[in-house]
Amino acid sequence: MTERKPLVTVVVPSFNQGRYLDEALQSIAAQKVATEIFVMDGGSTDESLSIIHKWESRLAGWRSHKDDGQAAAINEGIARGSAPYVCWLNSDDLFLPGGLDKLVDAMERHAAWPAAYGKAWHLDDKSGRRTAAWVEPFSVRRMAVRCTITQPASIIRRTAWTAVDGLDVSLKMALDYDLWWRLYRHGGPLGFVDDEVAINRNHDETKTRIHRRLHYKEAMETVRRHHGHVPLKWWLAQPYAVWWKTLIR
Repeated sequence: MTERKPLVTVVVPSFNQGRYLDEALQSIAAQKVATEIFVMDGGSTDESLSIIHKWESRLAGWRSHKDDGQAAAINEGIARGSAPYVCWLNSDDLFLPGGLDKLVDAMERHAAWPAAYGKAWHLDDKSGRRTAAWVEPFSVRRMAVRCTITQPASIIRRTAWTAVDGLDVSLKMALDYDLWWRLYRHGGPLGFVDDEVAINRNHDETKTRIHRRLHYKEAMETVRRHHGHVPLKWWLAQPYAVWWKTLIR
């Protein structure tokens, strides 16, 4: 049987997320579309390496050592691939069955889209409860008020990724939010797929929970840089998101 040529480069950045990594890789492998998977591990000391070795024959590549952060690791992994579409799936997130297939199908039918994204669920790691992520059809006005794209449910055309030089490695929190803006400036509105395609797992060790202040700081700087000013909503929501939510964790 002739091996299918990969259509999607999927990078899985990970660091000490061994308890989730196997499930994330299974969710990629279960997709019908042909993928090339690169696991970029930051030097984990948990069970991650044993899981990577278990999957090694099905990976296009992997490495495990200290690196320059998530954005640099993703850029590195995507540069190692060659598929016409690219994306990353954090090791604690998941594709829903057929989710990546739906994104690729939409991109194939809309050649002008620099990227596409669908709907997603938030999964609470403690309770197992699912809630819908806040996702909307692309609008510059709405994007300036909040990030209306959830990263695990996205896919990017490699030509667009290359044109904008991938992720900004100086960012730790708003790296995806900044990327959506730059992709829009380069290639026009991102395409919206009105279907659930991924799961964003919420747990106590996610960056957005641990580093709320930095998250808001980078997000607001991103809006100012790409939109020209920061809408009032950010200033009103910041005290609640940074201070109150930290108290009630």
